[in-house]
Amino acid sequence: MISTTTATIEGKQIIEYKGIVFGEVISGVNFVRDLAAGLTNFFGGRSGSYEDELQRARDQAITEMEQRAMQRGANAVVGVDIDYEILGSGGNMLMVSASGTAVVYAE
Repeated sequence: MISTTTATIEGKQIIEYKGIVFGEVISGVNFVRDLAAGLTNFFGGRSGSYEDELQRARDQAITEMEQRAMQRGANAVVGVDIDYEILGSGGNMLMVSASGTAVVYAE
């Protein structure tokens, strides 16, 4: 499946629009990650544990969006947008949302 942030697929003709599709992932942040990130914050540098979690959540959201597009009979998603939100009373949950337009392109 092709997923792209552009409104078109270069070299392909979109022949049908199947509607907007979404993929959402809500991920909790645990104590060990918080501790490691806090140490990284104190000593400087990048937080690998948070970056890994962010990448995992983003990949899952995109996969879920693509699966929903396939369920509608699409073979691509155009106009993909990824959004990130912090949720929970302590800001300890991360929501990643992927959205786009499911389409069928001529092969």
